[in-house]
Amino acid sequence: MPVAVVMVAALFTPFPIAAGLVAGAGYFATLWSARRATTSVTPGIILLTTLSIGFIGTVFANKSTIDGGLHAANMLLPAFAVYLLGPRRGFVYTLLLAVLLTGLHPVYRLHLGIPSEAFSLSKYWGRHVFAGIAFLAAWALGSLHSTAREAAQLSLEKALGELRGSQGKLSSIIESTDDLVVSMDGEGRVLATNSASRHFHQRLFGKELELGQPFFRHGTPELNDLWKSRLAQVLQGQRLRVEETYQLGGSRVVLDVSLHPIFVEGGQAVGVTLFGHDITLRKEAETRLGEMHRTLVDVSRQAGMAEVATGVLHNVGNTLNSVNISTGLVTDRLRHSRVTRLAMAANLLREHTPDLASFLTTDPQGQQLPAYLVAVSDQLAEEREALLTEMQSLGQNVEHIKSIVSMQQKHARLAGAVEQVDVPQLIDEALRLHAVSFERQNIRLVRDYTEVPPLFVDRHKLLQILLNLLSNARHALMDSSQEDKRLSIGVRSAAGGRLLLAVSDNGVGIAPENLTRLFSQGFTTKKKGHGFGLHSSALTAAEMKGRLTCTSSGPGQGATFTLELPLEGVAAPCLPAEPRTF
Repeated sequence: MPVAVVMVAALFTPFPIAAGLVAGAGYFATLWSARRATTSVTPGIILLTTLSIGFIGTVFANKSTIDGGLHAANMLLPAFAVYLLGPRRGFVYTLLLAVLLTGLHPVYRLHLGIPSEAFSLSKYWGRHVFAGIAFLAAWALGSLHSTAREAAQLSLEKALGELRGSQGKLSSIIESTDDLVVSMDGEGRVLATNSASRHFHQRLFGKELELGQPFFRHGTPELNDLWKSRLAQVLQGQRLRVEETYQLGGSRVVLDVSLHPIFVEGGQAVGVTLFGHDITLRKEAETRLGEMHRTLVDVSRQAGMAEVATGVLHNVGNTLNSVNISTGLVTDRLRHSRVTRLAMAANLLREHTPDLASFLTTDPQGQQLPAYLVAVSDQLAEEREALLTEMQSLGQNVEHIKSIVSMQQKHARLAGAVEQVDVPQLIDEALRLHAVSFERQNIRLVRDYTEVPPLFVDRHKLLQILLNLLSNARHALMDSSQEDKRLSIGVRSAAGGRLLLAVSDNGVGIAPENLTRLFSQGFTTKKKGHGFGLHSSALTAAEMKGRLTCTSSGPGQGATFTLELPLEGVAAPCLPAEPRTF
């Protein structure tokens, strides 16, 4: 502004009072417009007008031929014009100055008729043309700077707008989740949080979660120390995941808490982001699932014991039929025995004891009595042999019942006891429990046992799996149209310290789409099945650190179930058994 005053004063040098009034009016007009205007255009026009009046007046009033073209301060006018009016309005202003400087001023000097300058007018005019070009060049530089500044400003505003939009979207996402989200600095002070975490903090401590304050400042000293140690661990660049259990209003709440470091350039962790997910329902479901699993295991054991009992009843019932037959035969033979006739002959001899010799020689009955006694003796000997045979058979059947009951008692012991088990012998016992059904259905058994060491397992669990597999194989063979119904069972050692027990049949087979669902609870292909046996067997195998698998080439191609168990804690190896076919 002082430049404008100097220029205007120079214009009106003969009239100093008028010059001061013009400069003061321009100065106050600029200040007044700047206070009231919403943009810088109007104040800029007033200021530039005042400066222009001073500049033009100085050039025209000065008798020197070079001051107007070389004055360095004049070059500020195009820059001021671009800065205050913008590139377009500044160009109009600068072009007007260039025209006045290069066109009107030389004509004006010539009109004054200064003799010393007449001979160098072309040189004088060239300098003013150069000054006009310099004005335009100054405008061009200012315009480029202004354009670049406006472009940078637009980019900055656009970036800020996108940042605000992204921040709004992120805030919407964070607020829309039910998970706890808290951002903290390196000292554990809260920087940002969502409504879920604020609500949880209010319920837990009864106080608001305040920004700029330590996250757990309302907790116990032990809780503060715990979280400080966790934050220190995360600030070292490690991610941390823990489960926290809290009591809120008499109810138990379990949170899955994840802590992630916030990195800056250079890989330095400067803060921590906390995410907390409520897993209370999942934990409750896992608890119920565990209870259901234990119940399922108990039921499966009961089902296995029921399977054992069913096999026992089948075998005992069949043996009792033989016992009943033997008992009936013995009763019939005793009922029709000639012992009664021998008693009649003894009574006859008792009556003729005084004259026994004459009775046997002269009496017709007495004469027949010796031959009759011989015949009765022979018949009684035959009856005795027959009765001994039946009693021997009856004794064998009773002994068989005893062995079956003894075996059932051995397998009905409390489950869970681990003992040394001879696997081939256990397989034979399982087959013996199904022997009646296999014989009735004309199922041919093929045993293929190789040398395997005894296992230290729960005998009841392993027998339960075997009975389920044998029962399924029997049903598959019963439903098959195969004439040669064959069931093969084998046991062998495999690589990696594993034992493989395979049960194969040539029955109805299994469709490919059913293989993946075969061990699912409730899945069955039987009309009267309950989908429980294979599922419980698979669970039992898993409890024994093994697995149960199945392969089948398709319907009508039979199936093979393979039980794989670890050979852990084996004792002396069992003697191999030759493959046997029945």
